[in-house]
Amino acid sequence: MRDKSSATELSSEPILTRPVTGVWWGLLGVTAFSFTVPFTRVAVEGLDPLFIGSARAVVAAALAAAALVLSRQWLPRGSQWVRLAVVAGGVVAGFPLLTSYALIATPASHGAVVIALLPAATAVMAVLRTRERPARVFWVITGIGAVVAIVFASASSGALGQLHAADVLLLGAVAAAALGYAEGGLLARELGAWQTISWALVLASPVMAVLTLASVLLRTPAGTPVQWAAFAYLGVISMFLGFVAWYRGLGLGPMAQVSQIQLAQPVLSILWAGLLLGEHLTPTTIVGGLAVILCAGLAVRVRLMPTPCT
Repeated sequence: MRDKSSATELSSEPILTRPVTGVWWGLLGVTAFSFTVPFTRVAVEGLDPLFIGSARAVVAAALAAAALVLSRQWLPRGSQWVRLAVVAGGVVAGFPLLTSYALIATPASHGAVVIALLPAATAVMAVLRTRERPARVFWVITGIGAVVAIVFASASSGALGQLHAADVLLLGAVAAAALGYAEGGLLARELGAWQTISWALVLASPVMAVLTLASVLLRTPAGTPVQWAAFAYLGVISMFLGFVAWYRGLGLGPMAQVSQIQLAQPVLSILWAGLLLGEHLTPTTIVGGLAVILCAGLAVRVRLMPTPCT
């Protein structure tokens, strides 16, 4: 009788199905994001970086607004608008604009290594935002990861100890995205997964539309079909559908397991840079990338470990 118990069947079903579903949605989102750096590198070869960083958000906002209207979503309330502004500033404006300008002067593979800090940076922002008290080793590993990324960036630029402007922009992009990811993950619990990025896109759309218009007036967009195709990917997939899949995965969970999939993103980005752009992957790039990813993975794992009672 106990073997046939309906209570046993009901309690075991979520354990078997929810993690698999969440992980696959998360992997789909990370795969979509992994093309962002290489395709941004393609787009900036012919299109103005201000246009790329702002217009892609306008394209995504149009899709998001349509989805919100068709599904008749309730409006966010009170402080949720302020928190959405944080998400918008980080992932809608900050990361796209900063990476667009940075990738004018640096290869996609180089950018992917610096951006590999993002999982650890997101973990730090989540700790600060939720006032967690992780083990001291978490901060040690995170600090080592940051130092490794900075050393790699300065060594790759040919002047150890000095960062080029592109590296500063990439580090700024990491900080902006980490803040947006952490706040967006918390807000998704209240508004829903895809709804969070959709409202952030809509909220930022007036400012991004003004920036797009300014960029067009300064320089009429003119690119090759390949560059326009890369831009279309950035607007439709990187800025909207990728986030839908990513937040969907985090929502289904388990969030701790799904969030670690992001560690695969820089590996894929470096791979695409070599295969699609023909970039030569130097030993420094490979070793630096592996070192940063290892530190990020350890930081995420340490943060997810239960803190012993004192």
